[in-house]
Amino acid sequence: MRIYKNGWFGKFAARERIDDATLCAAIRQIEQGLIDADLGSGVLKQRIARARAGKSGGYRTVIFFRRGERAIFVFAFAKNDRANLDAEEIATFKRAAKILLALPQARMDIEVEAGRLTEVSCDGKNL
Repeated sequence: MRIYKNGWFGKFAARERIDDATLCAAIRQIEQGLIDADLGSGVLKQRIARARAGKSGGYRTVIFFRRGERAIFVFAFAKNDRANLDAEEIATFKRAAKILLALPQARMDIEVEAGRLTEVSCDGKNL
C-alpha cells in the first residue's frame, strides 16, 4: 500500500499540523474496515483528530482509495468550517478518483518527481 497527498492537501496538512503518522493511522483504520463514509467509486471520507483533540472536533478528509494498492489524500475540512460535501463535489471527486486510481505506478512515480504528489512515509516505509 502506497499513500500519497496532493499539493493542496499537503499545504492544508502543514498549516493544520497534520503529520504523516496521523495520515498513516487513518489508512490503517480503513484497511481494518473502519471507514467513516464510503462515497463510492473509490472515494472515502475519513475523520482524523486535531492535535491534542478528538475526532469529533477534528478534520474530514477525502481519500481516493484502492485496497492494497494506493491511497491519495486530496481534500480536507474542519467540521466547524463546513457541514459536508455537496453532490457536485462528490461527483467531481468520483471522476478524479477513477483517473488517479487507474494510473500505472510508473505514472504515479512521475507525479511524485514532478511535485504534484508527495508520498507519505509510515515509519520510514510504505504500508
